[in-house]
Amino acid sequence: MGLPEFWFLIIAFLFVGYFVLEGFDFGVGMLMPFLGRSHTGGDESVAPGEEIADPDARRRTILNTIGPVWDGNEVWVITAGAALFAAFGGWYATMFSAFYLPLFLILIGLITRVCAIEWRGKIDDPKWRRAADIGIGLGSWIPAILWGVAFANVVRGIPIDADHQYTAGFFNLLNPYALLGGLTTLLAFLTHGAVFLALKTSGVLKQDAMTYAARLAIPTLVVAAVFLLWTQFAYGNGWTWIPVLIAAVAAVVMVGATQIRREGIAFAATFVAIGGTVATLFAVLYPNVLPSSTSEAYNLTIDNTSSSNYTLTIMTWAAVLITPVVMGYQAWTYWVFRKRLSVEQIPASTGLSSLRARSW
Repeated sequence: MGLPEFWFLIIAFLFVGYFVLEGFDFGVGMLMPFLGRSHTGGDESVAPGEEIADPDARRRTILNTIGPVWDGNEVWVITAGAALFAAFGGWYATMFSAFYLPLFLILIGLITRVCAIEWRGKIDDPKWRRAADIGIGLGSWIPAILWGVAFANVVRGIPIDADHQYTAGFFNLLNPYALLGGLTTLLAFLTHGAVFLALKTSGVLKQDAMTYAARLAIPTLVVAAVFLLWTQFAYGNGWTWIPVLIAAVAAVVMVGATQIRREGIAFAATFVAIGGTVATLFAVLYPNVLPSSTSEAYNLTIDNTSSSNYTLTIMTWAAVLITPVVMGYQAWTYWVFRKRLSVEQIPASTGLSSLRARSW
């Protein structure tokens, strides 16, 4: 395996990490308006003293589950984009020009979400917090759908000419396969977020999150199965059945775990299912990085888009030295903030304290 293939694997790994980590952030943001309203019922009794009638306290509890980690999870896509630019300049240039509008909308959504999360507790006013909640919702729903649309189009291929220029418009990207990809990521992130909330909360909020997870699990399994089978039969080969089957088995485990309310197993299953799905997309893509639907002769491949060997060598040494430090720090963050949250722990005032003590 040469350095171009190695960096293709690194970029795939970075996107897998982004989707499995940022995926539950998106899910939490999308579910916050629903879970933040009222008790939905379930098998467990309400914890003594827990207030289920205060929607703002519930929403702040929900948001605090991702408070210490959401910005670290976004680093994965920034790193993936930087690696893509440095290692495969031709891939980066063509893809970002072809997907300019959807990627621009994703960027606007992410910026809106960042501002909404950071500014939600700056003013103690219900209208201000309501506007911030809308921003968090939009900043979660838009990327959750458009990432799936974008990656499905990368696998399917787009019209590219001999100069590696995109020759169609925005609506060419809204084909049935890509829209199914968007629906798959949307449902997967919703389920992932619901299970994460169940894992990170206690009492009535936990039971409500598991209720949503159980309701979402079967539709997610069905849609993801159709998408994976379509991907495999249309673009895959013999060995790409491996990540497909891993994702499929994990999705089945997810359904079973949500029905019996085992949030730890369910979260591990959604984690593996999303990772397996993203790995499948990169596996069926190889050795191409962006196929041309105009002619196979115009395909962008690992070989014709990679940077020089000297550039990739420098990048490799930098990655070897820096990556363990970054991943170790992020793992430490998850360990420090591993405890469950409950509505009773949320202070009456939002406050403007540090990130660790802040209640959004």
